[in-house]
Amino acid sequence: MKVLIFGRGWMGKKFFDYLNLQGHTVVLSDADITREDQVVHAIRTHAPDTILNCAGKKGTPNVDWCESHREETFRSNVLGPLVLKTVCEREGKYFVHISTGCIYEGNNNGRGWSEKDSPNYFGSFYSRTKAMAEDLLGDGNILQLRLRMPVTSFPESGNLVTKLVAYRRIISFPNSLSIVDDFIHAATELMKKSCMGIYNVTNPGTVTHAQILDLYKELVDPNYSYSVMSMEELMRITKTGRCNCVLDTSKLAAEGIKMPPIREALRNALSTYALQIDAQNSTSL
Repeated sequence: MKVLIFGRGWMGKKFFDYLNLQGHTVVLSDADITREDQVVHAIRTHAPDTILNCAGKKGTPNVDWCESHREETFRSNVLGPLVLKTVCEREGKYFVHISTGCIYEGNNNGRGWSEKDSPNYFGSFYSRTKAMAEDLLGDGNILQLRLRMPVTSFPESGNLVTKLVAYRRIISFPNSLSIVDDFIHAATELMKKSCMGIYNVTNPGTVTHAQILDLYKELVDPNYSYSVMSMEELMRITKTGRCNCVLDTSKLAAEGIKMPPIREALRNALSTYALQIDAQNSTSL
């Protein structure tokens, strides 16, 4: 594949590194996706067969940021993807968009939310923009990949584990998660097959924040401690809500793409995370 990635952030760079290692031709663009002229110039300059949109605003350090930066969030999460879709259709390019599973609440009576289910979580401006973009982009001549609470093997700011460890008080509900290495591998397989439509790309199974931190204590730092608070308590100290949801991944599995179960994958990720922490500590001595 010859892939042009829009969005030079954390996820864009992860895709860039992986696709390079796999032998694909890949370019990372810093074009403003809300500017059609910049998008057209980038596409015509690099002549890719696949456009991958990793650009978007999720908020720093969290989605509360989006509540006070609504115009920036809307432009990046809704307007930009629509510009990309328009240009890709006109230029005859395969368009892949990174979406999110953070548009649902609950577990759909134990079944998990499928790609056919309408969003039911609108508690944050971030989630509303992502749901709007997904609806406007549609499930036709486009591949939309739903990422959820990304976890990596490294102590980095985008990693859910690193974020959770920074808080001493957490909420804890069953959730679907995406191990980033597994997510990118699955996404690449879908792209190689030129799949279309929406896909939930999470590791099968569920895990709570408390279970993640218990595993962190076991494998990384036995002295770490935390406490669990209610959603009502959380809402008193944040600007907006947080969704907790379980996604159904049977559509992805039907394509022959099977991600490792989340408990197994999470243990493997945190085992490597611990080694990375040890290496950092050794270097600083």
